[in-house]
Amino acid sequence: MDKFVVEGGNRLHGELKIPGAKNAVLPILAATVLNRGTSVIRNCPVLEDVKTMQEILSSLGLKVEHDGQSIIVDGKNLSSNTIPESLASKMRSSIVLMGSMLGRTGEIYISYPGGCAIGPRPIDLHLNSLRKMGAEIDDLYKGILHCRVKKFQGTEILLDYPSVGATENIMLAASLAEGETIIRNAAKEPEIVDLQNFLQALGVKIHGAGTGVIHINGCREIEKDVTYSVIPDRIVAGTYMACVAATGGELVLDGIDYEHVSSIAYLLRNCGVSVELLNDKTIRIKSDGNLKAIEVIRTSPYPGFPTDMQPQFVAILSKAKGTSVVIETVFENRYGYVEQLMRMGADITVRERVAVIKGVKRLTGAFLEASDLRGGAALTIAALAAEGTSVINNVKHIDRGYEAFEKNLGAIGAKIRRE
Repeated sequence: MDKFVVEGGNRLHGELKIPGAKNAVLPILAATVLNRGTSVIRNCPVLEDVKTMQEILSSLGLKVEHDGQSIIVDGKNLSSNTIPESLASKMRSSIVLMGSMLGRTGEIYISYPGGCAIGPRPIDLHLNSLRKMGAEIDDLYKGILHCRVKKFQGTEILLDYPSVGATENIMLAASLAEGETIIRNAAKEPEIVDLQNFLQALGVKIHGAGTGVIHINGCREIEKDVTYSVIPDRIVAGTYMACVAATGGELVLDGIDYEHVSSIAYLLRNCGVSVELLNDKTIRIKSDGNLKAIEVIRTSPYPGFPTDMQPQFVAILSKAKGTSVVIETVFENRYGYVEQLMRMGADITVRERVAVIKGVKRLTGAFLEASDLRGGAALTIAALAAEGTSVINNVKHIDRGYEAFEKNLGAIGAKIRRE
C-alpha cells in the first residue's frame, strides 16, 4: 500500500498549473450518457475517481477513450442499465448517473454510493426529487436500488438543502424530461454552473445555475458531437495555497478562476498570508510561515467557505499564533483526521461540529494514517510544516482528488516521496 515519506521544514517556491476540477468532470462524464453523439471532455485530471467513472461508462456499453487530458465518450451504443456494485461503491459521484441513465433508458440498477468516511451523506434528496419527476424506486436487497420511469415529467422541486449532488441529478434527469423543471434552493457551486454550460453545449435549454433557481426545458433526444473544457479545481488550488501558507515561501498558481477561490484567499489573508491577483487566471501566494489565528471559520455552501477546505485550514491553524475556532456545518463527522494531527503535537479539542485549535510553536514528524481525501491532504500540509520526518499511510485516499500530488510538491521544493 502506497505511502508518503515527508521531510518537513522546507519552504516552497515555484509555479504550478491547476488541473481540471474532479467535482466538475464527474457529473459532466455522467451527462455524456444523455448524448448519443460523441462528447470530448478536455482538461480532465488523472485521478482514481475519474478512472472509475470511465470504467462505469465502459461497463454500460459506451466507447470511452483517454487521450492525455481529454476523455472521448461515444454515446451511440448504450447496452446495459446496471452499474457494477464494485465500481459504484468506490465513489459517491456514481449516484448522479441515476438522472442521466433514467432519462435515456428509463431504468437503472445501482447500489448505494461509496466515497470518503466523513459522516452520513443520505441520498434522500436525490431519490425524492426523482420520484417527484415520475420515477419508481425500490430498494431490492443489500443496498441495490432498482429505478424505472416511463418518461420524466418536468415539475417544480424545492430542495430542503442546496445539495450539489441532488441538484446535478435533477439537472440531468430534466434534460430529457417532458416540459419544464424548476429547481429552487439549488446548489450554487461553480461545478453546477459548469454542468449547465455543458448541457447547453448539448442543446439543452437550461439557465439559472449559480443563482439558486434553475430552469430546465427537456429535449426529446440528444445526439450531438461536442467538445467541452472543464473548469479548474478550486479545492486543489486552495490546498496548494494552504501548503505554502504553512511552510512559508512564494508560489504562483496558474489556470485558476479567482472568484472560485476568493473565500479561501480571504481567510488566508486574515492569517497574514499575501494573496496577489496577477491576472484573471493567475495568483501569487507569499508567506513567512508565521500565521495568525482566525477567531471563527464556519463552513457553508458556495459562495461561503468550502467544507472541502476545512481540514487543510485546521492543519495550518495548528501552528498559528493564538486560538482559532472552526465550525463544520455540512458534514457531521469531518474531524476524523484531528487525532493524527494531535500525534504531531497539535492542540485541538473537538466537540461535535466545533474544533478549537490552540496554535503550537512546532509540529513534529510522526507515523500517520490518512482516512479520507481532504483529511489526507491536511496531514500532508502538516507534515510539510513539521520538524522531522513523517510517514503518511493510505495515500490512495489522496490520489482520489490530487493528480501527481507528491510530484507537484516536489517540483516546488518539498521533500516528499512515494513508497
